[in-house]
Amino acid sequence: MRVLLSTLGSRGDVQPLVALAARLKALDLQVRLCAPPDFARWVAGFQIPFVPVGPPWRRSAAPRSRAAVPRPSPARVRQLAESSIAIQFEVLSAAARDCDVLLAATGLQIAARTVAERRGIPYVFAALCPAALPAPHHPPLPLPVLGEVPAPDSADNRELWAANLRHVNDTFGAPLNALRAAVGLVPVDDVSAHIHTDQPWLAADPTLAPWPDADTAVYQPGAWLLPDERPLPTELTTFLDAGEPCVYVGFGSIAAPPGLLETAVQAVRAVGCRLVVSRGWAPLSPVDRAPDCMVVGEVNQQALFKRVAAAVHHGGSGTTTTAARAGTPQVVIPQVYDQHYFARRVSALGIGSAHPGAVPTVESLTAALGAALRPEVAARARAFAAVVRADGAQVAAERLTATLRA
Repeated sequence: MRVLLSTLGSRGDVQPLVALAARLKALDLQVRLCAPPDFARWVAGFQIPFVPVGPPWRRSAAPRSRAAVPRPSPARVRQLAESSIAIQFEVLSAAARDCDVLLAATGLQIAARTVAERRGIPYVFAALCPAALPAPHHPPLPLPVLGEVPAPDSADNRELWAANLRHVNDTFGAPLNALRAAVGLVPVDDVSAHIHTDQPWLAADPTLAPWPDADTAVYQPGAWLLPDERPLPTELTTFLDAGEPCVYVGFGSIAAPPGLLETAVQAVRAVGCRLVVSRGWAPLSPVDRAPDCMVVGEVNQQALFKRVAAAVHHGGSGTTTTAARAGTPQVVIPQVYDQHYFARRVSALGIGSAHPGAVPTVESLTAALGAALRPEVAARARAFAAVVRADGAQVAAERLTATLRA
């Protein structure tokens, strides 16, 4: 049996599918993964067949001023929608040619279900964050590619979702239904419901990011975490052992806010710690060569987080879950999409602090770090680590396998 997994997004969107693919392979299923071309070499290292889809995602992580990113015009949004749907359908149709099921993660894959219907195979949608699924308990996640911004806290969630669903239909309905008509399929009235299905999966930890409505048919196996057994580089372990506690700062595969590192250096020093910087896609690098700062590339984040006093990051689902599982206090500086949700959860759970705003100052980041480094917060973070599940990918793989073999 063959499974096609597909996603669009940064490494935080791709890595959960790699984790699921590894567990499916262990259950003797054949797996193929569609993702942006940036991840081809990395995925190949797991011996998972890879099919690139869409343009390189790294372009969106290039450092730039937020003021320099204009809101796209309605005509430009429609053009992007038509192009994206056409590319998705072409690539996924070829990739799914001999597959028995198609599982798509992230709602940007507008054509994925149409491909599955056209091929006559089951379709599964998996979200990585509860707020990606329509519900009155939370506001919709803003899509920066469409020029959307986070809703104010005072907004009514039902009204926000009604507006979001209209926007999704207005943007994607016509090109999607034109494609479906061309391949002999009936039109869809509700694009969002079509993508998400009436039984979506939620690949998020049920304690860190619970689905709030027990009456809704959402299957939540837990976060899909990729085990990492790599040792930390000797130079890094030597640095970690050599003095005051260290604070991790990294923004993964998204653009960091302007001046982040200069601000972080001063804030971390102000709380009496040293700094470990993950270069990421930004790329981040200290302006000075001070001995209390070290820059690292791709390292075992699971091991590193257990060695630091706090982790300052963007609030992606994978980084937040990894820090929570490590028992590390967090400072979340959310930038886009689901990061605002995870910032709120970290704060609500008392396992760290949510920075107010996307661009920190020395004063604001010092305050957020001071709050996260309080002994009671560190104690809650350590206790919370014990309830974060590590078996989500295995549980999901077994469920998908059982479904196919039924």
